[in-house]
Amino acid sequence: MHRAVKRLLNIFEKKSERDKRLITAIKTIVGSKPLNLDLYRLAIKHSSIAKANSRGLKESNERLEYLGDAILGAVVADYLFKTFPFKEEGFLTDIRSRIVNRESLNTIGKRIGLNQVVEYDQRKKGKLSHKSLYGDTLEALVGAVYLDKGYRFCKNFILEKLLIPYLNIEEVIKSNPNYKSKIIEWAQKENQEVRFEIISVKNEKHHREFTAQVFVNDQPLGKGFGHSKKKAEQDAAQKSCELLDLE
Repeated sequence: MHRAVKRLLNIFEKKSERDKRLITAIKTIVGSKPLNLDLYRLAIKHSSIAKANSRGLKESNERLEYLGDAILGAVVADYLFKTFPFKEEGFLTDIRSRIVNRESLNTIGKRIGLNQVVEYDQRKKGKLSHKSLYGDTLEALVGAVYLDKGYRFCKNFILEKLLIPYLNIEEVIKSNPNYKSKIIEWAQKENQEVRFEIISVKNEKHHREFTAQVFVNDQPLGKGFGHSKKKAEQDAAQKSCELLDLE
């Protein structure tokens, strides 16, 4: 009933050229015309341009991103569970993390055209565009689709429009981007002591950047950076693997 009313309201609401472009983009990406355009307006709004509403809350896509992350993880978990009925929990967890990691989602986000619609502070383009801007927007879009169309539609959207066209599961399985696990395995094999340490955190207006350092026998090795501790440690581990010729 609520969706039917929303659909009628959308028919009679006068759309701006900007909204018309967004509707076309969403229809192309999602495969269906949006019912609640407000959700998609919010999904493409990065926190760098967020403004406080009447309640003093800054409106950005971060809440939708949180929701989309959960929905995306559930759909991928369900898909892997059914696709690999004889694989153990560790395998399923590892492959899911590779599929929904920031690099993977960022790539998919750009390939489906989110770089053409996402709204953010253009003065920070260099800092944001190479990080998780499009991956975060993709998660927010998933959240918007879920609220707008329901779980079943959203599940099909994730599988048929995002994962199957843009991810080769067999290639994901063959690759091993978990550099942290790789260097830990090396240390155990070589009887070395390895540890990861966050050595600094840079707080900027809309995000934080962590710096991680790998130590082998208390000697510093690779140093990495990321918007999360996990990302920074993986980056440091990757650089350490390169220094140790473990690639």
